[in-house]
Amino acid sequence: MDQKKIRNVAIIAHVDHGKTTLVDQLFRQSGMFRDNQKVDERLMDSLDLERERGITIAAKNGAFEYEGYWINIIDTPGHADFGGQVERVMKMGDGVLLLVDAQEGPMPQTYFVLKKALALELPVIVVINKIDKPSARCDWVLDQVFDLFVKLHAPEHILDFPVIYASSQDGYATLDSEQREGDMQPLCQLITERIPPPAGDPQAALQMLVSSIDYSPYLGRLAIGKISSGTLNINRDAVIVSPETEPETAKITKIYRFKGNQMEPVERAIAGEVVAVAGMDKVTVGMTYADPAVPVPLEPVRVDPPTLSMNFITNDSPFAGREGTYVTSRNLDQRLQRELLADAALQAEPLEEGSGFKVSGRGELHLSILIERMRREGYEFQVTRPQVITRYESGKLMEPYEELTIDVDEAYSGSVIETLGNRKGQMTSMESQQGMIRLNYRIPTRGLLGFRSEFLTETKGMGVMNYVFSGYGPHGGEIRRRKTGVLVAMDDCVTVSYALYNLQSRGRLFCGPGVKVYRGQIIGEHSRDNDLAVNPAKGKKLTNVRASGSDEAVVLTPPRTMSLEDCVDFIEEDELVEVTPKSIRLRKINLKFKF
Repeated sequence: MDQKKIRNVAIIAHVDHGKTTLVDQLFRQSGMFRDNQKVDERLMDSLDLERERGITIAAKNGAFEYEGYWINIIDTPGHADFGGQVERVMKMGDGVLLLVDAQEGPMPQTYFVLKKALALELPVIVVINKIDKPSARCDWVLDQVFDLFVKLHAPEHILDFPVIYASSQDGYATLDSEQREGDMQPLCQLITERIPPPAGDPQAALQMLVSSIDYSPYLGRLAIGKISSGTLNINRDAVIVSPETEPETAKITKIYRFKGNQMEPVERAIAGEVVAVAGMDKVTVGMTYADPAVPVPLEPVRVDPPTLSMNFITNDSPFAGREGTYVTSRNLDQRLQRELLADAALQAEPLEEGSGFKVSGRGELHLSILIERMRREGYEFQVTRPQVITRYESGKLMEPYEELTIDVDEAYSGSVIETLGNRKGQMTSMESQQGMIRLNYRIPTRGLLGFRSEFLTETKGMGVMNYVFSGYGPHGGEIRRRKTGVLVAMDDCVTVSYALYNLQSRGRLFCGPGVKVYRGQIIGEHSRDNDLAVNPAKGKKLTNVRASGSDEAVVLTPPRTMSLEDCVDFIEEDELVEVTPKSIRLRKINLKFKF
């Protein structure tokens, strides 16, 4: 392959601004699929959770051919909690496409990903996407993007960025913001003209930084990265090395080049290509494939540290071992170690007391996605309430802060502002347009724990919130999270309709009739601020006397369905979430608590 004909492009944007849909259109219009071939939407979102939630969780690689050019695409997550994925794969690109919604403009994650791209001095092509929206405001968005570049102190040669307008949904890109038809050719042309070919001498010693890890059921671990120099050949001896480890011999058994969202085997690859390499089971993100004669490692990407931690502990409830396949601390350890190899933003360490692990990540979603993936794989365990990771600087206690952006109807803005004030949020700006308010806050990460469900309730589900890590600041003081207590089962039993009907007036229930519960399990939210022991199996006393009105059918209010994120948000210090492949339960830590 001609090195001058290679283009390596990372696509970065805020969540739901159209990255994956844009990649779909590029693949379709490149001619790699037959006209009668059935092609799924969101090709790059290969994980079940990605398709269910409509977000990209893990960075993916793909490629397509355009007029003799081989364009490698790196699709990155848009949510702030998966920023570690963005940081480590950015080095594979020689330029970036920055997607910005034509209505919303730059959002918190846009700031984060652009900052990482500018730190590597990568050229940027700005794509103002979703111009087909009736409320699109392209000129305003372009001004906001330019202001963002200036705010991030972009150098002058990057400030002169090219701009293209697109509709990923309708499959066209144009240099004219008023045009509403066409195809993706203008964008492909802009990539070949404004993104430089990769540097690196194919005749030099081999160096390839591992930026991502994939798995094959036949070949084991696959190391993905861009060849910085030299040539990679099958069955060639190489070494893997990092700044912290000694060189270790590895044999290249397979080399794969990306084509579409698939991989095709090749005999050799040259400097500048993005490839997947098989042949070494000990390789991890940040290591370098190098020539045995010149084992010089490349500098790995340094990702931002975690801000939130949870304890993963073995399940010790009365129902332990009934629904899970992997239930021991050794099983947890092996699974977490495997996750650490692929996720550079995750950390795990054994607890000093008890059997379990302290797992640290970027946010609630980052950790809850890991929990959900583990339970679907057959793991059974318990997790504690999330805790922010604090530190001391110059003798002062510091905690992580987030930049929070909220879009909400004017009618609900007052209650949102009051709630954020109670959570130690500091408003930095407020804008009003067409009946909608945009609020920008700097708020402690602690203040966002459990806020999403409360926010959706206050705004009747019509508000939108986004946040990104801002940095560490002075500790904000005590923040009270939950204002209510819980309803706790006082004994092992099976819930019955009559008992639940009488408990409805006490609070909101989390389970319906016919559910097995145990002593200490949380079955609902109390309407007051104290915990209440209840008997959900209490039946009606039977007599042979019928009274008018007293024997009517019991009508139950549907119980509140709690997702994993809802449960993690809900629990307090003395409570746990029990996670199994079939169930998610809330419980008190001390099941022998005297009610």
